Amino acid sequence: MIDYQVHTLANGIRILHKPFPSAITHCCFVVNAGSRDEPAGKEGLAHFIEHLLFKETERRSTNQILNRLELVGADLNAYTTKEYTCVHASLLRQHLERTVDLFEDILFHSTFPQEELEKERGVILDEIASYLDQPEEAIQDDFEELLFKDHALGKNILGTPGSVAALNKMDISQFMADNYNTSEMVFAVIGDHDFNKLVKLCEKYFGDVPANQAQKHRSQPADQEGEKVSLARPISQTHCIIGNRAYPAAHHHKTGLLLLNNLLGGIGMSNRLNLEIREKYGIAYTIESNYTPLSDAGIFSIYFGTDAEKAAKADKLVHKELKKLRDQKLGTLQLHQAKQKFIGQIALAEENRIGLIISMAKSLLDFGYVDTLEQIFGKIEMVTAEQVLEISNEIFDNRLTTLVFEPKQ
Repeated sequence: MIDYQVHTLANGIRILHKPFPSAITHCCFVVNAGSRDEPAGKEGLAHFIEHLLFKETERRSTNQILNRLELVGADLNAYTTKEYTCVHASLLRQHLERTVDLFEDILFHSTFPQEELEKERGVILDEIASYLDQPEEAIQDDFEELLFKDHALGKNILGTPGSVAALNKMDISQFMADNYNTSEMVFAVIGDHDFNKLVKLCEKYFGDVPANQAQKHRSQPADQEGEKVSLARPISQTHCIIGNRAYPAAHHHKTGLLLLNNLLGGIGMSNRLNLEIREKYGIAYTIESNYTPLSDAGIFSIYFGTDAEKAAKADKLVHKELKKLRDQKLGTLQLHQAKQKFIGQIALAEENRIGLIISMAKSLLDFGYVDTLEQIFGKIEMVTAEQVLEISNEIFDNRLTTLVFEPKQ
């Protein structure tokens, strides 16, 4: 049974509501525009805009923006990915109109004054420096650059010191005109609200936003071979990422790879990589795998950090686990247990209601609908051992890319 409602405003902005009996409301405004949409040489622009949305608008100063929700105990934040920009808030249900008013103001009436541009430029340059001091973060960005060479998907979301230093107000205006398409925006709410009243509230604040039907042109990344790269860094441990391009969000094997990823190195201590490498051999404190589906591609990766003298053994053990999955079909009990674990984790994740409503908004943007929990569970139950074997051989093949950060001698 569908447990959400959608209304589309005349300008194309969609309103999504999932009823939930609570004194707390969570909401988000998601725009289908991210770092992959930036022009060459303008890396970091989408993220720069996200930061500047919290600065001055036509009606409010920076302090007034920051205090608008915090003075009533609400939480306001935002983030940028390769494909999305998201502003979100958690609040007492009676403060929803205050929140909608603020979202409309910062998203459609920000003025981007030069003084604020310069201040925020410095903040982002510090953020980039901070990431470079965290090898477990920096290696992920460098790995994605290897995986998508000379393509926008490989560019760092934060940009580079050089690109961020050069961004200006004209770049911001042009990017928003080209990418902030009102038909690719969703305002989503989970909470105890009447849907008709919510629609009227959104008509009041978002209804007069001018329609923008700009069409973006995302280029699909070209095929490339895998490679192994080792780089010396001023670090004490060896950090390693092994991975490959993977299925896009609409691929029929997406659910199967999500299940396989969870079995291999997902949430919890009982995944295969953790049991084999950390628990059995005591090699790596952190070892995990991740799968991120995008609109026309995907990223699968395995990360571990360990002492330099243990790195070769950890790498060998990872490849041993991948070979098992390529060579041996999962048994009936193994597959059943993997499904039950994954289903249980997804059910628990529904308790994170801000994460849930953001996920629903993205699904509406990507597919035009949102799967119910029962539909998601049904897709997981339909995955077969034969499909898992096929996925393993497609993703864990000889095109794997490896990036290693080694301590400088």
